[in-house]
Amino acid sequence: MTEYISIYREEIIKTLIAIAILFLIRFLLFKTVKKVGKIGDIDRNRTLLILKYFNVFIFTIGAIAISFLWGVDFEDLGLLFSSAFAVIGVAFFASWSILSNVTAGIILFFSFPFKIGDRIRIQDKDFPSEAIIEDIKAFHLHLRTDDGELITYPNSLMLQKGIVVIDKPQREDEGTSTL
Repeated sequence: MTEYISIYREEIIKTLIAIAILFLIRFLLFKTVKKVGKIGDIDRNRTLLILKYFNVFIFTIGAIAISFLWGVDFEDLGLLFSSAFAVIGVAFFASWSILSNVTAGIILFFSFPFKIGDRIRIQDKDFPSEAIIEDIKAFHLHLRTDDGELITYPNSLMLQKGIVVIDKPQREDEGTSTL
């Protein structure tokens, strides 16, 4: 074991430094997302969903960085990634809307133009005139019409269509100002 450590000492030190940097980036990123979620009064489950997305992204970047630190040949890694991306590309081509809805969900999280409980009108001739947002998921929103009908509306269409916020319910932290 000591022979292994002495042979790969430099790689082990670089790996530990890379892991420490990744944990620092993860900590700062998670702190920022939680702060944005708190400032925007965003549902806790939505915040946790965004944190999961960033966790997968950081893990992927970390795995790539560590493999380069250990001297994995770029051509071998390129072959592996090109094969994986070919399979993923075919899967996403078959269901490209999933990726666009997840991306739209992340954009909606950070821009928070509307929240759960808001009454909105979507500027779309095929959609009922008004609805209340019941829940915002990773791929879609749950909207409740005045007739009690529950409608699932894709996140990507929320970015493509004009949205009018008709009524925002009074929230607990609104009305109290700390200047």
